[in-house]
Amino acid sequence: QVQLVESGGGLVQAGGSLRLSCAVSGSFLDINDMGWYRQAPGKQRELVAAITRGGRSNYADSVKGRFTISRDNAKNTVYLQTNSLKPEDTAVYYCNANLRVRIGRYVDAWGQGTLVTVSS
Repeated sequence: QVQLVESGGGLVQAGGSLRLSCAVSGSFLDINDMGWYRQAPGKQRELVAAITRGGRSNYADSVKGRFTISRDNAKNTVYLQTNSLKPEDTAVYYCNANLRVRIGRYVDAWGQGTLVTVSS
């Protein structure tokens, strides 16, 4: 069984910052790509940022230059530093991890979500 536990969400004023964390625990061999998604009310879930095991990252155009994704492979943890937050960044942020659970078997796991609310 695998658990992804997110933390760091909250209420912040426009222009502020938050640092989201997601720790992965449980039974698996290793973690491939990790990422952060978000879902605003009435909208579909969208990719915010992703990072490979080797540290290559990519971002949604809407957050480039403001958000930074990073990971600590030793701690099985991924982070999302969010700066210059805007009201349109308000959403539930979900952590995702692609896990190798046994030789040749990979699964996608999700966290429960953490709410980020940006006030104007």
